Amino acid sequence: MELHLHSNSHPFSKPIILPKCPSISTYFVPVSLGWREKHPRLLSELPFSRRTAAVEMTLEQPGGKMVVELVGAFNELTERMNNTVLSTSSSRLLFKALKLSIPILHTLPPTSDGRSPLEKALSVAVVLADLQMDAEVISAGILREGLEGGAISIYEVKDRIGIGTAHLLHESMRLKNISSKVGALDDESASALRKFCLTYYDIRAIILDLALKLDTMRHLDYLPRYKQQVISLEVMKINAPLAHAIGTNILSLELEDLSFLYLFPCSYLYVDAWLRSHETGSKPLIDIYKEQLLQSLRSDPFLAETVENISIEGHYKSRYSTMKKLLRDGRKPEDVNDILGLRVVLSPASGLNSSEVGEKACYRVREIIQSVWKELPSRSKDYIARPKANGYKSLHMAVDISDNCKSRPLMEIQVRTAEMDMMAAGGTASHALYKGGLTDPEEAKRLKAIMMAAAELAALRLKDLPSGTPVGLEIDRRDRVFRLLDKNGDGKISIEELMEIMEELGAQGDDAQEMMCILDSNSDGSLSSDEFDLFQKQVELMRNLEDRDAQYKTLLNKKLEMADSSGLIQAYTKKLGDRLAMN
Repeated sequence: MELHLHSNSHPFSKPIILPKCPSISTYFVPVSLGWREKHPRLLSELPFSRRTAAVEMTLEQPGGKMVVELVGAFNELTERMNNTVLSTSSSRLLFKALKLSIPILHTLPPTSDGRSPLEKALSVAVVLADLQMDAEVISAGILREGLEGGAISIYEVKDRIGIGTAHLLHESMRLKNISSKVGALDDESASALRKFCLTYYDIRAIILDLALKLDTMRHLDYLPRYKQQVISLEVMKINAPLAHAIGTNILSLELEDLSFLYLFPCSYLYVDAWLRSHETGSKPLIDIYKEQLLQSLRSDPFLAETVENISIEGHYKSRYSTMKKLLRDGRKPEDVNDILGLRVVLSPASGLNSSEVGEKACYRVREIIQSVWKELPSRSKDYIARPKANGYKSLHMAVDISDNCKSRPLMEIQVRTAEMDMMAAGGTASHALYKGGLTDPEEAKRLKAIMMAAAELAALRLKDLPSGTPVGLEIDRRDRVFRLLDKNGDGKISIEELMEIMEELGAQGDDAQEMMCILDSNSDGSLSSDEFDLFQKQVELMRNLEDRDAQYKTLLNKKLEMADSSGLIQAYTKKLGDRLAMN
């Protein structure tokens, strides 16, 4: 096989000869002029950047591109999932869902917001993985776009993936137009509708629907103004409180803020500017205070003796919550004392009287905080000595973090043990359930039981059966996809196994031959785990370049605040897009 190397202005007359690949056609790879064409090398011996370019050109074949998407998506999702939800069974389920959906989604037209169906499906799946949902929920998120596009049926999902994923898709489709069940989105109707959802729908299907709503809200710019407002009002009235009710605060806060942005854009900008005015430098304030407090706590002898682990979570006040406190509650800006917040969670050393030791440790943390910042006693509450009616325990403090250079709002700090934190998150009369419209403790208790039962049933289905794998021997995350491709378990991927996976993706067998030639650096006709790991690193590099470009574009747009009155940016973007399309 001949690999011709060209630069833009100086074509090379001599080809580099790569052995053992008669089926690969000629490739044109852009390289620098200093390339020593007279020294042929195997792919594994090429410099990394050129090796990556060669692999990227090879993977422009339909089969190669889909293998890249399969490996890249699988690795990204599994790396975001904790080991508690990522079993071997879960890995197989995710792999099957991706393998089924990738070729299907390639046949569908772009989504209404201009993205590819695969991009949208993976965006939803990433949200679910970050929420540590199980593989059935994530698989349903991947397949939902294909189901809505009519490219696959629930019955096919049941046969090829499993009944759990098919059930979640059925439930999520039932939830799709749930808002049409009420005539007007007043508070009473919205509350009743949320209560109906929490009572009669699988809680995991609700979370899937909320992830889809969040994805929609992140891409609303293409819609006309009135449509943005209609969707945002529905999310504000139904979906965001529903997310509060089931304890997914990550979803609820972003749903609220995005709805606030589209419903009241001018008000949002005022609140956003005010909150940003309290930030300083390149490092977020919350991270500075978090590190400062953590260092003080870890250096304390009493805590070192009585506490096994100290974790501190930091958060900024959401834009929507700040607006409510300023307008609805009538507070002055200086009275909004939780713009910055820290939560200290202590895990006491195991042994007798761990609860008593934990409480003493909480009070010791309070003393250390008082030595670091100035506390405002009038705004501090001791819910350990006097727990709330629902059993909630925690120390709440408000501290002044102003310095000589700048005055800042107060920072709220909560201190509790891990046991107290678990009670706060899952209590039968929790704040979250109250926000969802369930104020009756018995009703809330029943709902919690249903939610736990659904999660436990899914965990049981996805639990690995006992095997001969030695206890404590963990599979490296990068090795998971290799093992799934190595179907006969002989420690290598043969050309037959590679052809089989490509045929399942709907590609031609020739693509597998070409891919094997490029990746098989020692020319033994198969891929070892090391050769495949090199391929995975190249896939990760290419995926990260695209993600980084999108991030940099957003950041530069905000920082430069370009008023494109001349139209130069649009003209350049079109020219660049046309040039990339021709390459």
